[in-house]
Amino acid sequence: MTSMIEEGSSEKGLARVAQSLARWTEKWFPDAYVVALAGVVLVAVAALANGSSPRTVVTVFGDGFWDLTAFTLQMAMVVLTGYVIATSPPVARLIDRLATVPRSASSAVSFVAFLSMSISFLNWGLSLVFGGLLARAIARRTDLRVDYRALGAAAFMGLGAVWALGISSSAAQLQATASSLPAALLKITGVLDFGTTIFTWQSLLMCAIIMALTVVIAHFSAPKDAAVKTAQDLDVDLDDQPAEAAPRSRPGEWLEYSRILPILAGLMTLGWLISQLAAKPVLTVASNLNGYLLVFLMLGLVLHGTPRKFLQAVSLAVPATAGILVQFPLYAAMAAILTKAKGVGGHTVSEHLAEFFTSIGGGGAFAVVIALYTVVLGVFVPSGGGKWLVEAPYVMQASTDVQMNLGWTVQIYNVAEALPNLINPFFMLPLLAVLRLRARDLVGFTFLQFLFHLPVVLLLVWLLGMTFDYVPPILPAAP
Repeated sequence: MTSMIEEGSSEKGLARVAQSLARWTEKWFPDAYVVALAGVVLVAVAALANGSSPRTVVTVFGDGFWDLTAFTLQMAMVVLTGYVIATSPPVARLIDRLATVPRSASSAVSFVAFLSMSISFLNWGLSLVFGGLLARAIARRTDLRVDYRALGAAAFMGLGAVWALGISSSAAQLQATASSLPAALLKITGVLDFGTTIFTWQSLLMCAIIMALTVVIAHFSAPKDAAVKTAQDLDVDLDDQPAEAAPRSRPGEWLEYSRILPILAGLMTLGWLISQLAAKPVLTVASNLNGYLLVFLMLGLVLHGTPRKFLQAVSLAVPATAGILVQFPLYAAMAAILTKAKGVGGHTVSEHLAEFFTSIGGGGAFAVVIALYTVVLGVFVPSGGGKWLVEAPYVMQASTDVQMNLGWTVQIYNVAEALPNLINPFFMLPLLAVLRLRARDLVGFTFLQFLFHLPVVLLLVWLLGMTFDYVPPILPAAP
């Protein structure tokens, strides 16, 4: 085995690094829930050091614990609806066909990474579940021995690389919608449509470069030969199909086995979707997570055909949401302590961090400073939209002060926002539920991506930022 690993080539050198990181994380990286608990304690200590009283810290902890309740349910439903749709007969057949495309283990890993990122540009929630189930389908192939951990990490690349550069970006969506912006932020930035953020050529070029880099790293870091750990080696059950429905045994079960109600519910959902598209821009409708979940839930019902088969698929998916339900409240408490526990001078830990990073910025260095700040804070507050509402008022004011293009500042935040996902398992939870793995199984590979992504992202935000001119914000008229 040693001779195989040490055989000289850059490919095997990169694979050795991935394997070393994977071995290290398997040994030392704790469960994602333990990481969340440790994060709460860490930010509580930071708040106390900032001058917050113990009473303030514990009050904010308890009051903020359920701040992400709606988001928690949404994330659980992302897993459930994605799982239900992906295990329906039509979509399962599509995934199985796609799983036959790769011809080698390395190309299988890079193929999953590419599809994950491509889908994530449209919708990050779909990317997680679709990528995970594609990884499982490839792992079921008997003619290909692929490392299941590397496949799982590749399926996460949509969230770890480009999700916030796509049309489901929380920050870009918020900045494009006046009614969603807090009044204080609206007075600083005005409305920034997608033409100034997501669809600038600089942002699209940055997205393409990062996607290409990610695919290359995924390809060359995939373990080979004796270093491979398959799903069977990891004792993962790869059966995605629900059990066959039992035959109808009594008249009262007739509707449970009928397609009538699913079709009617599907038609009602289609009517709602058409009415939304007629009244609102397509991108606005597409970015509505609640609407997305409604469509996916009803689509899953229709694709399974009968209520009985649909409920069987739901029963298979529900256990996969357990980690989300118990872990997300800890992140809500963590965010609350960072942003609400005021210390000496009435400032929070988050505000002190922002003031420090923005004070040393200026000119071209501002982009790098903001990116680094976003990465650091994102490790502890992994919520793209929520963190933007906290961070944006002083970051965008600082951007105006140093005359940095405001649309590009949003994209600096967006590209840097994805980086913490490569080392923080917050958004990894839905995928882990699908893969039936632990965070430690993937972080070795995602951390390798982080090591390459960080310097490239910092270089891109610096160089591409130089191509922008400062455009004063168009502020709303005073009432």
